Amino acid sequence: MATANSERTRSFDPVCFPPRDHRFVCCVSLHSWGQLNSNELAVSAEFSASETTHVPAELSVILALVGFTATVAQILLLRELMVVSYGNEISLGVMLASWLLWTALGSGLFSRFARKSHPTRLLAALQMLLAFLLPATIFAVRASRAIFHALPGEVLGPAPILVICLLTLGPFCSLSGWAFVAGGRLLEQKSSATTAAAVNSMYLLEAAGSAVGGILAGFVFLHFLDSLQIAFLLSTLNIIAAAGLVLRRSYWLATLVVLLVTWILVGLPGGRRLDFVSVSRLWPGFQLLDTRNSVYGNLAVVETGGIRSLLENGLLMFNAPDPASAEEAVHFALLEHPAPRKLFLIGGGASGSLQQALQHSSLERVDYAELDSTTLDLAEKYFPEQWAVARADPRVHIHHADGRLWLKSTPQIFDVIVVNLPAPQTAQLNRFYTVEFFREARDKLADDGVFSFQLHAAEEYLSPDLSAFLSCILKSLQQAFPVVQLIPGDIVHFSAAKRAGVLVADSSELLSRLRQRQLHTSYVREYYIPFRMMPDRMTDLDQHIRPRPETPLNRDLAPIAYYFDVELWSTQFHREYQRIFDSIAQIHFRRLVTWAVLLLVVIAAVILLGPRNTTLIRGAAGFCAAVTGLTMINLEVLLLLGFQAIYGYVYHRLALLIALFMSGMALGSWYRLRQAGRSQDAGALHGRLMRLAFLQFLVALSPILLYGFLRLFASVRNMNTLVLASGLLFPVVGLFAGALGGYEFALASEVFFTKAKVGRPGMGMLYGLDLIGACMGALLLSAFLIPLFGFFQAAVFTAAADLVPALLAARAGWARELQSA
Repeated sequence: MATANSERTRSFDPVCFPPRDHRFVCCVSLHSWGQLNSNELAVSAEFSASETTHVPAELSVILALVGFTATVAQILLLRELMVVSYGNEISLGVMLASWLLWTALGSGLFSRFARKSHPTRLLAALQMLLAFLLPATIFAVRASRAIFHALPGEVLGPAPILVICLLTLGPFCSLSGWAFVAGGRLLEQKSSATTAAAVNSMYLLEAAGSAVGGILAGFVFLHFLDSLQIAFLLSTLNIIAAAGLVLRRSYWLATLVVLLVTWILVGLPGGRRLDFVSVSRLWPGFQLLDTRNSVYGNLAVVETGGIRSLLENGLLMFNAPDPASAEEAVHFALLEHPAPRKLFLIGGGASGSLQQALQHSSLERVDYAELDSTTLDLAEKYFPEQWAVARADPRVHIHHADGRLWLKSTPQIFDVIVVNLPAPQTAQLNRFYTVEFFREARDKLADDGVFSFQLHAAEEYLSPDLSAFLSCILKSLQQAFPVVQLIPGDIVHFSAAKRAGVLVADSSELLSRLRQRQLHTSYVREYYIPFRMMPDRMTDLDQHIRPRPETPLNRDLAPIAYYFDVELWSTQFHREYQRIFDSIAQIHFRRLVTWAVLLLVVIAAVILLGPRNTTLIRGAAGFCAAVTGLTMINLEVLLLLGFQAIYGYVYHRLALLIALFMSGMALGSWYRLRQAGRSQDAGALHGRLMRLAFLQFLVALSPILLYGFLRLFASVRNMNTLVLASGLLFPVVGLFAGALGGYEFALASEVFFTKAKVGRPGMGMLYGLDLIGACMGALLLSAFLIPLFGFFQAAVFTAAADLVPALLAARAGWARELQSA
């Protein structure tokens, strides 16, 4: 493949958001693998003369392994950190920002060492270090809770999570960033190419390896291997690659055979045993019965005192036996209906709630949705008393699907719909507590049907934070249902109906139905129901959480209830955390945008004051690259969260969506290289600067257009249209969005590396700027902008940030044009 000009297929170090572990993992661009084996890249120092860079196939594979290792390791380590921290999107934003920050520092600060060292030996040494650091980092993450003497089940605060992330991720991520620079330096030496050509080739190879790594991790590794088995496999591949760099072919082949046989005989069985033993250390005082990985997270079954618990990513899903929780989850809702025949239960059935529901003899059919089939596999083995009987009942129909999407697509009408899921503590769970979902549930209810869910509250006192949270959910529910009734207690039961006269406020009527149906219950019974439904208690609860005009609505694309729940999470720790979150919540969006733009203007002013022949040109290009990094990661997160809000199974499509997004970046970069090679004015620096400014304006427009696309499909109910959008339109949108970013970054690279000599500027500098921008975007978007302001404001903020570097690039191009004239 012959191309001209410098720069890259953009490597995009990752983002995560979760199924129940609610995370994204960003793999990097998928470039056409066949084109990378022994391709030619033509670039020039002045971008006007051709120079061919030959990349041998063996070296291509070794360098692609840098991206492959980084992406698979990121998936593993972020999952491990989620288990340790019991994380939500706030902790996820901290983890991702730490990862990107250390990688950027490794790329930028260590580039001077890469310049002074022999690149072949340096890269081989780095790959050997990475091979041993990955399993060591997994062990360090699993042991990190001991630093803070945290007990099993104890939730860590933001500061301990930050400390753990910085300490455990630092060595591996910084060396991974350094490996990128060493690989570019090796290409520069082997081919006698310019800095721009070497960096561009390294980006293409790293991107391809990252894409392959992300897809294999999502579709193969996590399904069949434990974390340490995957880590040992990566270690084996990196040791083989290091040997390939420094050993002769005959010795290298012998090393390859020995290491592969060793991994098969020792790594596979030994890794599984070590994985189980090390995970057991997370649960002192408990007996770990089983642990499994699924595409949605890490599942663990622990036991103590005859009570077994199922946890997902460290968060408790349910205990068993726990008859109180199982009974309350379904009986209040079913007793509200005079004779329920069809029930739809979303989540929690394996805890015993499904078994409790089947006591209602009037039920003819029960549809039960559980997204993660691994949960039911573990329930069948370790919770047979709660699950086996319910599973064998012919009335039960199990659906391994997202409950919301299944409800939207089914033609069935139900008498009772029960949501038995945790509170909206994450963006993924929040979609079961929005106005849009409540309306979808209403449309699937019979005229006398009942919709119900429950949320944790307090028996005696509702704090202002808790009242605001419950008020938000209540107001959102009232947007869909004209009749809403609440039963107070430590757990508040929300019941809703489509018309008056359906819900029963008199406890005596519920007791009559309880006796008539001959339910065998221990907690939802004669002495319990009247106490819960005392008129003064119900009135008091209504007064505390009655919505006000300023109470916000919780929506799919404006998940404010998630932020309320995060604020409640912060109250578990030092009061300073709560004050910080309260202060953040008081920030007006216009003020936030003004502050951000002013900060960027100050940065632009500093660049303008520098020497115009160096600082202005490269500063404008670097500024565009950094803000483009922020924008591209924001676009990716918005696309993934939007897909999740609509479909609920983003982790089935995660690898595909991200690979196409990053493939678009590769194609955009590749197209710019060909375009520049064919252009007669490829050396006109002022022309490239003006084009860069124009593209930055287009990048600013892209988040607004993406929001419009998401808003359009969020309101679609037709399943054929949704299936078409899932399989075609969303991937195409991701491809085009990525192409815009890839083209823009390649253009910025041409400007940044104009007349660059070896190591000046450092080969990792532009890569580091890109990652710093992505770091800021990941932290701001996932932890702040989306939960507090919603998708539209997040898109507006991103667009506003892009305008400043666009104007700076235009100013630099205009000044250069005057100078040329």
